[in-house]
Amino acid sequence: MNAFVAMRRFMVQNAGILMRIAHLERQQIETDEKIDKILNRMDEQSPKLLPEQIFATGCVWDAWTYVSDLVRSAKQRIVLIDNYVDDRVLSLLDKRADDVEAMIYSRYYEPFMVDLKKHNEQYREIKFIQLPQRNHDRFLIIDDDVYLLGASVKDMGAGMCAVTKMEVSSETVLQLLK
Repeated sequence: MNAFVAMRRFMVQNAGILMRIAHLERQQIETDEKIDKILNRMDEQSPKLLPEQIFATGCVWDAWTYVSDLVRSAKQRIVLIDNYVDDRVLSLLDKRADDVEAMIYSRYYEPFMVDLKKHNEQYREIKFIQLPQRNHDRFLIIDDDVYLLGASVKDMGAGMCAVTKMEVSSETVLQLLK
């Protein structure tokens, strides 16, 4: 009986606080709903990964983000064919999912090979294959999709460049490297 009396006394003394807590909870629920609406709207309005994209000179962030999203979309493999790679390319390829294999076809360049060795000692392996000949164009293979890159990945957006999804099979491109 004393407990019920004490409880009633507590509720009477703290009714204002309890009402404020209930009011705050309602406001928080309304705020959460508004934030969800805003985030959903942002998703609807945000640019999607397009099969082709062109970047103006100086749009380094946009180009880097686009290529990063391509890398993140890989489910099985990423193959980069690019004569000019550096440690930024390693950072980019580290954005891939855990079970996605990464491979770089490039020319042999001693400073990059040192970076690659150090990278592979600490992080998931990125395989390297030396290009048998010099290639003019750069390609990014995401699973079986082939993208023609208008600039080396490390230079994307520094000058006007494009990324174009091609209709050719990934195996056709890889066979031409041999």
